Amino acid sequence: MSYFKEFLKHKSVGAISSSSKAMGNKMYGSLKLNEAKAVVEFGAGDGVFTTEILKLIGPNTKFFVFETNEYFYKVLKEKINDERVILINDSAEKIGDYIKKQNLNEVDYIISALPLSLIPVDIKNSIIQNSIKYLKTEGLYVQFQYTPYDYRRLKKYFKKVTLTFTLTNFPPAFLYRCYP
Repeated sequence: MSYFKEFLKHKSVGAISSSSKAMGNKMYGSLKLNEAKAVVEFGAGDGVFTTEILKLIGPNTKFFVFETNEYFYKVLKEKINDERVILINDSAEKIGDYIKKQNLNEVDYIISALPLSLIPVDIKNSIIQNSIKYLKTEGLYVQFQYTPYDYRRLKKYFKKVTLTFTLTNFPPAFLYRCYP
């Protein structure tokens, strides 16, 4: 089954195709992932970012990978066999529950491909608030979207938000870098 079919079947899937590796590189290529104790990925989809992030994180890094879509979760389960990965078929709202289960209080980076514009406002706000709660003070939340729709919302919660536009993806996307 393809991304496009999942997009048509489920309102929670916000992309018609897998993201490009070039998009991923713009999102996390400059991050010091090899020094991170814990990294989170929201909306992993078919794992195009997941597999690349695994190449960049350290040998002892905990990597929390969230995916709510059953089809993509199964794809990830078959594709990813790495002891650093905690694969989670649950809402990103529950980030704290899973971090605490690993005896951690915070994470270094959150890399999100969640389709924020499709998520109900109360859930979206909860995801953002919980992300900030469990993100290190010097950490970073990176989000990509196909519209700048949630820019004001992210600015409301984070101390600093930068927004750039990139053509290295299909469709082209907006990239948010959010600092707690």
